[in-house]
Amino acid sequence: MENESSLLDKISGAAFSVKHILEKAETLQVTLKPEPSIEESRICSTSAEQCEENCALNEDLKQMLESSKDSSKLDAMKRIVGLIARGKNASELFPAVVKNVASKNIEIKKLVYVYLMRYAEEQQDLALLSISTFQRALKDPNQLIRASALRVLSSIRVPIIVPIMMLAIKEASADLSPYVRKNAAHAIQKLYSLDPEQKEMLIEVIEKLLKDKSTLVAGSVVMAFEEVCPDRIDLIHKNYRKLCNLLIDVEEWGQVVIIHMLTRYARTQFVSPWKEGGVHEEYSEKNFYESDDEQHKKNQKVNNSYSMDPDHRLLIRNTKPLLQSRNAAVVMAVAQLYWHVAPISEAGIVAKSLVRLLRSNREVQYIVLQNIATMSIQRKGMFEPYLKSFYVRSTDPTMIKTLKLEILTSLANEANISTLLREFQTYVKSQDKQFAAATIQAIGRCATNISEVTDTCLNGLVCLLSNRDEIVVAESVVVIKKLLQTQQAHHGEIIKRMAKLLDSITVPVARASILWLTGEYCERVPKIAPDVLRKMAKSFTAEDDLVKLQILNLGAKLYLTNSKQTKLLTQYILNLGKYDQSYDIRDRTRFIRQLIVPNEKSGALSKYAKKIFLAQKPAPLLESPFKDREHFQLGTLSHTLNMKANGYLELSNWPEIAPDPSVRNVEVIESTKAWTSILGKAKKEKPAEKFYSESEEESDDSSSNSNSESESGSEQEKKEVGESSSVDSSESSSSDESDRESKSKRGSTRERTAVIKSDDSEDTEEKKVKSKKALSPSNSESSSDVESSSNSSSQTDSESDSELRKSTSASLPAKKEENMLQKRGPPKDVSLLDLDDFNPVSAPITLSNVTVLCPTSAADLEGLSLSSSSIINMSTPVFVPMKTHELLHRMSGKGLAAHYHFSRQPCIYGDKMVSVQVTLSNTTEQKIENIHVGEKRLPSDVRMHMFNTIESLEPGESITTSMGIDFCDSTQAANFQLCTKDDQFSVNIQPPVGELLLPVTMSEKDFEREKGRLTGMNETSTTVTVAPQNSTRVVILQKMANIANLGVVPSGEDNIHRFAAKTVHSGSLMLVTVELKEGSTARLIINTEKTVIGSILLRELKPVLSQG
Repeated sequence: MENESSLLDKISGAAFSVKHILEKAETLQVTLKPEPSIEESRICSTSAEQCEENCALNEDLKQMLESSKDSSKLDAMKRIVGLIARGKNASELFPAVVKNVASKNIEIKKLVYVYLMRYAEEQQDLALLSISTFQRALKDPNQLIRASALRVLSSIRVPIIVPIMMLAIKEASADLSPYVRKNAAHAIQKLYSLDPEQKEMLIEVIEKLLKDKSTLVAGSVVMAFEEVCPDRIDLIHKNYRKLCNLLIDVEEWGQVVIIHMLTRYARTQFVSPWKEGGVHEEYSEKNFYESDDEQHKKNQKVNNSYSMDPDHRLLIRNTKPLLQSRNAAVVMAVAQLYWHVAPISEAGIVAKSLVRLLRSNREVQYIVLQNIATMSIQRKGMFEPYLKSFYVRSTDPTMIKTLKLEILTSLANEANISTLLREFQTYVKSQDKQFAAATIQAIGRCATNISEVTDTCLNGLVCLLSNRDEIVVAESVVVIKKLLQTQQAHHGEIIKRMAKLLDSITVPVARASILWLTGEYCERVPKIAPDVLRKMAKSFTAEDDLVKLQILNLGAKLYLTNSKQTKLLTQYILNLGKYDQSYDIRDRTRFIRQLIVPNEKSGALSKYAKKIFLAQKPAPLLESPFKDREHFQLGTLSHTLNMKANGYLELSNWPEIAPDPSVRNVEVIESTKAWTSILGKAKKEKPAEKFYSESEEESDDSSSNSNSESESGSEQEKKEVGESSSVDSSESSSSDESDRESKSKRGSTRERTAVIKSDDSEDTEEKKVKSKKALSPSNSESSSDVESSSNSSSQTDSESDSELRKSTSASLPAKKEENMLQKRGPPKDVSLLDLDDFNPVSAPITLSNVTVLCPTSAADLEGLSLSSSSIINMSTPVFVPMKTHELLHRMSGKGLAAHYHFSRQPCIYGDKMVSVQVTLSNTTEQKIENIHVGEKRLPSDVRMHMFNTIESLEPGESITTSMGIDFCDSTQAANFQLCTKDDQFSVNIQPPVGELLLPVTMSEKDFEREKGRLTGMNETSTTVTVAPQNSTRVVILQKMANIANLGVVPSGEDNIHRFAAKTVHSGSLMLVTVELKEGSTARLIINTEKTVIGSILLRELKPVLSQG
């Protein structure tokens, strides 16, 4: 006992000590933890090591950023940006990085702004300290720095700097660089989310940016428009045609935004292109009692009642090429535009493009299939030709399989149902049980929609009742139940077979379906139904609530139809339901008891119990789950989720009467036409100075009158063609609002300069023209731009007879070109202003002074300066290389050999085409017959004029023929088939980048002026190590002309060589400068709007100058 008591004392003492320690620990807020495991210790040590490494790395980077050497700072910034790219947190370095925001090194400054754009929102206080630096950077000469400063400024989301941001956005919206203006449009959305009260001022900026003609800005400003003021449709009116024309050249994500906006615009501004029969009319059949004549008259009446607006047609036509885009979002956007806006007969062209997207990844497939599922419900004919594209693959995920199955079910008809049912039989055996169940539902829908196969489907589903898979059997039971409701015939055998399954099926929905069928058709199975009720009474308490409700219904129906056998069973079940745990079961039990078991409390309703329970039920509708999605716009998040998402803008209904289309007319076109007419009046009112004799004047007047009549006639023909094809828009259509407008205005400015300069030297010209009738107004009606420009240059250089001889010789090639043009067709009239909508002017216009322009007209011409324009003349090729390219080898061509070379001459088939000389040779001993061009597989927008068919080519003979190809200023190959009488050979012509140019020449001053306009992103340069033998002017000229079709620009400096050309398709200038430096190096500079061609040309010219 003593030992036990002492032991208890020790234990109590120890317990007291532990309690005391715990109390102390609690007061000190100390937590006692068990010893960490080995894994926890390893993780802790690893994290500690990583933390130490990160701290050491950050310290090294901070020291490098504080270094006085730019190379160390640049290296540090590259490492920091690399950390950000890998997802590492570099926010601790913010103070050290922000110190370098004012660095004079451009590369460091760029990387600093990249870092600040990432962390400015997190470190707003520190970013605010450098806000003055950002403001100064907005004035930086480098466009990338200006744009980055604006992006960082808009990322600092502090209300106090809203006025500064607003001012910066306004200034950036007027920047000369389109890249900066693009970032201004992005900043608008950020500022609006920060301070919605700035909406009105932001709308003014948006309205200004919407007038921008740069494709780089268009997508971004439309996105800002959709975010800030999507209901201001009036801002789009004047820019509608321009956006339609620019759409093909806008970046991909900008195209998506613009297309969605234009879809909403079209639904508010144009009448419905759909026929009176609704959207289903194309695929609907005629009425049963309607004759063919009545149907024809009805269709004729509908067709005559609608005429598509030219602007509506412009939108549909300009979006069609985008169906071939590599971006799935662009294709989907065009598809939804055609679905919601285009006529039914034209909407079918999107089907092939959507099916092409099914080769993409599963996320893209899911969205595309959802939209196809909605479209296939209303217009089956669109996707019927591509039925096999929707067959399910074993590798497809369940979500894709279900959507494909949905589409196949929607496309099912009498013609293809047998094929689909065989396909469905395979799907039912799938290991994916969810997909197998969906297949059974699809079979049920096919049986409901196509009455010819209802019995076949029903028999097939009955066979599935013996399947081993319980889920398949359960789903079959549910579908059979729905099918039996649609059939008027007796199906007692099917119900008996299903009743036997109650012992094995455990799925509540299937058991409830069997019980419902047994009760609904209990009179057809009078012996089976009571026994089913008996079995269910035994397991009532263990059943699911859904099954219990159907047991109660079955008992009530049997009580009313066969009370002799089932009265006691029904009362037993009602007693069980009276005390069930579920209040739904108890409530149903009380209702049924009062209704079918008459007593003193029963009302008059019990008399109609039989009619209530045994009334004929309507057959359920087996519809697609995508039926209710059709009211959402295709391709939107709301359509995908089948619910209205935040920010969703509903499509409005078509207006009954189209709004006034004149709101889309651009005023500048009208004022320029008025200006042209003023010039015409000035020409007529100018007093005759007896430039020619009276007889010459009379002939001149008569020719000008005939020309004006022919021009007006051609204008009328153009107008009629435009109206009949619905391709061109109205008279003030917006074809001149695309990028070509700026180029044509630039060309027209040059022409006006030439005319005005000719006025200044009019007295001198009288002597020249009398000696040279080639410069008379009657001949100048059909002269080209080359001739007019060369004439103007000869008029200004009139100081000596030698200059006169030079100008005369310079005009001779132009005369030859003019004669060629006259031989092959009527000459193209050259207008004073080379714009699409201007009336052609038959003769050069001379003005006594330039002040005939009123101020409003001058403003409408958008500030074109007549005095500062450049004079650019076409010139002949400096050198024509005779290098040939193999088109078809004689072995591959079975004796037919073909070579081609580029002649560097204007193409006779079109001014935008490159002339290609093709030489065909027969190397066999037999005659080759019927040589021609077969199928053409050309890239988008590429056109080709093929040579005429060669009837026969004798053995050993060769023949040279010409072709014209419009490569659209790209080096992509033109693929086609070269065919003979018996064979076809696939060949292609791929142009070197230098053959896509036409040589031009200009003065050194004009060259530098044009070069100054093409800076920034339009300039590409590199440094070349020049071989010693390549440093002379003659060698450089030979090397450059061999690679590219360039014209030589005179240079007053020996170490600078200038070359100029314009692209064949678009006429964009290509300016090449070679600056020789000391130490056998040279700087090669290319300035052009076509940056892709410029980069390729730079790569090809660089090795030519460096090699010996």
